[in-house]
Amino acid sequence: MILQKLASASTRWSTRWVPDSWVIAVLLTIVAYILGLIFTKSTPFQLVQSWGLGFWVLLSFAMQMCLIIMTGYILATTPLVSRGLNYLAGLPKSPKGAIALMAVVSMGLAWINWGLSIVGSAVFTRFIVKKQKGVDYRLLVATAYLGLGTFWHSGLSASAPLLVATPGHFLVKDMGIIPITETIFHPFNLGLAAVVLVFLTILGPMMHPKKGDEFEVDPKLVDEATFTAPVKPTGAALTPALRMEHSPVINLIVGISGLIWMAWYFGTKGWAGINLDVVNFMFLMVGVLLHWTPASFLKAANEGGSFIWGVAVQFPFYAGIFGIIKFSGLAEVMSGWFTAIATKETYPFIVMWYSGILNYIVPSGGSKWAIEAPYIIQAAKTLGVSTPVTVIAYAWGDMVTDIIQPFWAIPLLGVAKLEFRDIMGYCMIYFLFYMVVISIAFWFMPYFFGY
Repeated sequence: MILQKLASASTRWSTRWVPDSWVIAVLLTIVAYILGLIFTKSTPFQLVQSWGLGFWVLLSFAMQMCLIIMTGYILATTPLVSRGLNYLAGLPKSPKGAIALMAVVSMGLAWINWGLSIVGSAVFTRFIVKKQKGVDYRLLVATAYLGLGTFWHSGLSASAPLLVATPGHFLVKDMGIIPITETIFHPFNLGLAAVVLVFLTILGPMMHPKKGDEFEVDPKLVDEATFTAPVKPTGAALTPALRMEHSPVINLIVGISGLIWMAWYFGTKGWAGINLDVVNFMFLMVGVLLHWTPASFLKAANEGGSFIWGVAVQFPFYAGIFGIIKFSGLAEVMSGWFTAIATKETYPFIVMWYSGILNYIVPSGGSKWAIEAPYIIQAAKTLGVSTPVTVIAYAWGDMVTDIIQPFWAIPLLGVAKLEFRDIMGYCMIYFLFYMVVISIAFWFMPYFFGY
């Protein structure tokens, strides 16, 4: 098929030419620096100052991401979740069926919570490889990236919609509180999400290489797919310390306390209270309970910790790009390029693409919203575009380039033990078709809203 050949050619190209994701981060920093020199009044030294000022802006976010990876891995390796993933992995009857299932699982988990998708999908690839012979591993991992790359900002953990639904948010005086019924649960958002889910689930299997051309994973990785809890010592080897480590008492105390806190928190805050800290807390507490003993929990934490080095090294460099964009005034300049040509009818389409382009330079849905929101909301008011429409356009635009952005793939690739170049070819094909669907949707969005 033409699509198979195109995917194979794209994969060969990316394997040869796409560098490591840290190198991409540095190259993007250079691009942001050059844009700052050309389009702002900042001097070369001032841009370096902006870069340094921003370097640690995402420090707390990086720690949250590290915990997302670790706690997600802890949860995914619990006996209950592992059995569920193992069962699902055995359902497909062919490699193409495995790719389709991976797409549904990745995007389904991402709609519930992007943190669950980012690690759960990665762990699920291992179970699929163990159960399904002949599946192309690079395509499988690229498909596991669909949740973060195409879907998360339409779901229950969407940064911008959740933020504007929170009382006292930073723009409450300008826009008020926008309930999620007007954003996440709006028929347009739900309908577009359904179309994307079906479309990409069909597209993925069509790219699978023909038999004999598939890239199969190293058997050593397959051997690591099953988590095994430490064996409880017996006899004289079972010291009082080891007895405590293999007893469920400690885990029950911590886990039940955590469940009580979550019941209180959501009873008070509701869905609007969901944030990264709460997600990490939930993953951690449920992981503690389901691992049952400290010995099992700590072994999973030790393994999960080995996957966080990419975040620790690369996030500061993306924060540096954020600094250049924010402190030099480049964000306002870039927004002017798009809003200057906007009309009421074209504004959602332009916001979507502006947000997508900026996302490739500053890949942080929440932090980037803080940069963009003041001027895109003001421009929307001037043009007569409703705030919920603008928020939805921002949310989908924030995802439109994620599938070809290595930033969010760092945790996935850490667990899958691949480089971004290995999946970029397939990601490019996903991106090309995805951007067409999204562009058509937002071009006709005004007709859906009746203006």
